[in-house]
Amino acid sequence: MPSRIERSPFADWWWTVDRVLLAALLVLMVAGLVLGMAGSPPVAERLGLATFHFVNRQAMYLVPACIVMVTISFLSPRHVRRVALAVFVVGVAMVVATLFFGAEVKGARRWLNFGPAQIQPSEFVKPAFVIMVAWAFSEGGRRADVPGNVVGFLLLFVTIVPLVLQPDIGQTMLVTLVWGGLVFLSGLHLFWVLGLGGLGVLGLFAAYHMLPHVAARIDRFMNPESGDTFQIDNAIESFVQGGWLGKGPGEGTVKRIVPDSHTDFIFAVTAEEFGIVMCLALVLVFMLVVLRGLVLSRRNEEPFCRLAAAGLVMLFGLQSVINMAVNVHLIPAKGMTLPFISYGGSSLISLALGMGFLLAVTRRRPRSEYFDRIVVVRKGGEAA
Repeated sequence: MPSRIERSPFADWWWTVDRVLLAALLVLMVAGLVLGMAGSPPVAERLGLATFHFVNRQAMYLVPACIVMVTISFLSPRHVRRVALAVFVVGVAMVVATLFFGAEVKGARRWLNFGPAQIQPSEFVKPAFVIMVAWAFSEGGRRADVPGNVVGFLLLFVTIVPLVLQPDIGQTMLVTLVWGGLVFLSGLHLFWVLGLGGLGVLGLFAAYHMLPHVAARIDRFMNPESGDTFQIDNAIESFVQGGWLGKGPGEGTVKRIVPDSHTDFIFAVTAEEFGIVMCLALVLVFMLVVLRGLVLSRRNEEPFCRLAAAGLVMLFGLQSVINMAVNVHLIPAKGMTLPFISYGGSSLISLALGMGFLLAVTRRRPRSEYFDRIVVVRKGGEAA
């Protein structure tokens, strides 16, 4: 551990980064690897792969994910914005590219193949989108010559249109919900917030009538007899069979018959093998990340950092809640991963990017840094 009087970059980082938040994220990463060993081997065997194929790949992805998270957390807010801008531009371009060159899976084009590797660009767009919107709203609220609200609306439009065309309604809803939260936090009048909520409901209504797979998922949720509910039924049964303490590692049956037991339904596998107690422990860790992030956001004096931190924890928390709610049949199936727990390289590295942004904007900094920046802007200097 570095001394407080040491002035190296690592020492500055160590004494300014929120170590509680960092520790909670590392716990989730390790838990994802352990739970992957429980849920993924049967899936690998069904596909004719090595037993620990997905576990080995998750461990392989974990290395660059940790490097990305820690490296990004060293950045200043100005460099966070610049990195986010680059990621957003490249990410949106790649999302558009999926419409023409993406591999079609279950009627949707969400992946780009680069030899043996597959990338889901929308995963990387999400954290960058939050930073860009927070930047637009914070600058618009502070400077009369910056049309921040207009830029914020344009960012939403540019992001969700290619997502709808893929189509990826789950990610579209997640991005829109986070954007709505940032609109509310940025201080827009309640009239606009309610109006935007109404537009969101109309969008969901349109998706139900225009996209057959969305209608099928909602219909199966409302009336299970209207379609195949095999995965959901088995997920619910896993909670019943697991009880409070679970059957024990390797004793579960859900993972042997559910196709997505290593991704969308890893929470159900956890319930069956390790019990509801372990599921509650996971929920508590997710809650710790969200609540700690919100507390740090509230304490932050710089509008951009405050909005960015709140948006990033909303993105993280909503994705977690959606996955767990699907597993216990509280909402229709969404095909969304459980952060740091579900298998997936794109998901893991993009989450590490987002949490790196969160660690960066919540680091403790001298009060003078923010006020010096205001003086520079007022004198016509560079603000970015």
